[in-house]
Amino acid sequence: MPTPTAARKTPSLQSLKGVRVLSLALNLPGPAALMRCRQMGASCVKLEPPPPQGAPAGASGDPMKHYNPTAYAALHDGVRTGLADLKTEAGQKKLHSELAKTDVLITSFRPSALVKLGLTWKALHKQHPHLSQVAIVGSLGERAEEPGHDLTYLAENDLLTGLNLPATLYADMGGSLMASEAVLQAVMHQRSKGKGVYLEVALSGAAAYMALPRAWGLTQAGSAVGGGHAGYRVYACKDGRVAVAALEPHFAASLCAAAGVEASGMKAMFTPATHETIEAWLKTRTRKELDKLAVQQDIPLHTLAP
Repeated sequence: MPTPTAARKTPSLQSLKGVRVLSLALNLPGPAALMRCRQMGASCVKLEPPPPQGAPAGASGDPMKHYNPTAYAALHDGVRTGLADLKTEAGQKKLHSELAKTDVLITSFRPSALVKLGLTWKALHKQHPHLSQVAIVGSLGERAEEPGHDLTYLAENDLLTGLNLPATLYADMGGSLMASEAVLQAVMHQRSKGKGVYLEVALSGAAAYMALPRAWGLTQAGSAVGGGHAGYRVYACKDGRVAVAALEPHFAASLCAAAGVEASGMKAMFTPATHETIEAWLKTRTRKELDKLAVQQDIPLHTLAP
């Protein structure tokens, strides 16, 4: 499987160089946010709970290491990890020793869990005035204690199709970007105000943000990017599929010229005849032919296996 484009290493401005980020967050959103912080130059530390009793040597208290070691390794590359049972005095002592030299703390507990662990913002700010906290939660306000996961947040924002699971974890990854953005905001606040700040990032809010194009009608059936425009669809080709994104007039004109469609104006791109002609033409072309054509004719398309 090819490496996803976003996962490939790209040059970074190192905007967080010199900033120390400590995370207590498990699973995906928190570690993904920490990964982004590390990529921006932050010194990143993560404290994990002890693994379950009877777990094999090298086990982690983060479930991610158990059900996907590859993802866990990628998320924690360059991150210093340690163990701390926050329900014990020793664990709390270790945590606060780390917090004393930390700029931003990332958590992903429900509010009630933070209370039990003595990690409310009021308590933290009193002990560590310089510290900022980015709290990743499921939902804000009255719904903060509700259980949920990526799938339920997508469902409540009408981002599921039929009985199919989504291709990726949109709310979790969107939330991780928002959390890393919040870290940047916290650092800017610290530098301008000289004290820490508390920021919340809701995964349900991340899903809602991802859903905005749909809420605006941009991706509704029949809209320009909802299948209505013949130049913006996924079609079958002779030996697979092809995602065509010839939305702008000059791209649509190139596509229509290649497919033998006479008119390529906006109205023409929405007609059944244009859809049918392009669909029939693509079915006669192989992926290799279409890849070559895309380069030669400057048509934005990407071929896929069946």
